[in-house]
Amino acid sequence: MKEIDWNDFEKIEMRTGTILAAEEFPEARKPAYKLKIDFGKAIGVKNSSAQITRRYTREELQGRQIIAVVNFPVKRIAGFKSECLVMGILGADDDVVLLSSDQRVENGLKIG
Repeated sequence: MKEIDWNDFEKIEMRTGTILAAEEFPEARKPAYKLKIDFGKAIGVKNSSAQITRRYTREELQGRQIIAVVNFPVKRIAGFKSECLVMGILGADDDVVLLSSDQRVENGLKIG
């Protein structure tokens, strides 16, 4: 594993957000959802593609607070504009457990 210094870490903008909507994404190569996530007034609403269909239903995701990296460049996935990276713990067979706060907090707060 390559080490990074504190300045590298400070470049990553991890923020809290709430999933407003989760839609099926049949065009994606691997099973995924299209997410619409609210990051508060300063950042606004961003879209993300997330390969989390194995553990979560669309209904379970709506209203769930998550942590995401919001300062990556936009990535096009099957024509969809993914604007942030939802953070998760990657387990066996690409099974993902979402990262979140143990208590509800304001959307857009920085993780540091």
